[in-house]
Amino acid sequence: MDELLRFFQRELPGINDFLDREADQLNGLVRDVAKHIIGSGGKRIRPMLTLLFARALGYDKDDYHAIASSLELLHSATLLHDDYLDDAELRRGRDAAHLVFGRAETILAGDALLALANEMGARYGNPRLSWLLAKGIMATAAGEIEEIEFSRDPSLDRETYMRIIIGKTARLIECACRCGAALAGASPDQEDAAGEFGLNLGIAFQLVDDALDYASPTSETGKPEGGDLREGKVTLPLILLMEEGDQAGAEVLLEALKEGSLSESQAADILSQVREGGYSDKTRQEAAMYVEKAKACLDGFKPGEELVVLKQAADFVLTRTK
Repeated sequence: MDELLRFFQRELPGINDFLDREADQLNGLVRDVAKHIIGSGGKRIRPMLTLLFARALGYDKDDYHAIASSLELLHSATLLHDDYLDDAELRRGRDAAHLVFGRAETILAGDALLALANEMGARYGNPRLSWLLAKGIMATAAGEIEEIEFSRDPSLDRETYMRIIIGKTARLIECACRCGAALAGASPDQEDAAGEFGLNLGIAFQLVDDALDYASPTSETGKPEGGDLREGKVTLPLILLMEEGDQAGAEVLLEALKEGSLSESQAADILSQVREGGYSDKTRQEAAMYVEKAKACLDGFKPGEELVVLKQAADFVLTRTK
């Protein structure tokens, strides 16, 4: 992972400085909210993927910060809205924005970040970049909407679950990769290969995230332990548990999730069963297949530092612990 670490150490300060400067220009009502979520950390994987694919395809200008950072702003906006809708208490180990600044301010800040991201993408006068950002936003919104619908009527439905994680997470990572390729003037085939890499990496990323929700303590993830379960979300570790358990027990659990009546003792018992059954590890195994699919998409790219870093980034997604 040495090349990955060196690349991030070299490029991350520029991305963070650019994000900070853009946030400073927002209206005072939402500026502090935006800086709270932007400054709370995060892996910056989306802007880094945009830069990596642009460089891998020969882009040598230094004006990439706006399009790369726009993907991070889109992601940050979804986090603000998600935490409000989920009534979450923590984000990356800090109090959620709506608890610190208020609900109206948080929603407005999310809206402002979405608008700013679109404006940043339009600075290049490249219709393809603007179209990709618009598609990424629409796909993410559709995934979030479907997740809410699914939580109101949960079921043992892997197809719906996969469609949700593709929409709410993978499409935006795909968008980041496609934007890097489009910035470099890539051919349709090259952009598609970059997009497929991002799509598969995004699926793996969310699968690992769902595994961590059941396997890692709050001190590591910065999110409440078993938060998905307590919010009534049916993710792959829980699906695997219910598939291997008795049907009656699964129906009782699904009804409790639907009614929002899952007690703390029930939640603790489910967490214990997921851990004892190794369902988080099995979810990571599923993620590993998508990581391999992602790396296979790079076969047609020219060897170089960027290709090495992209492969290491894929491996990091699989092994991360927070």
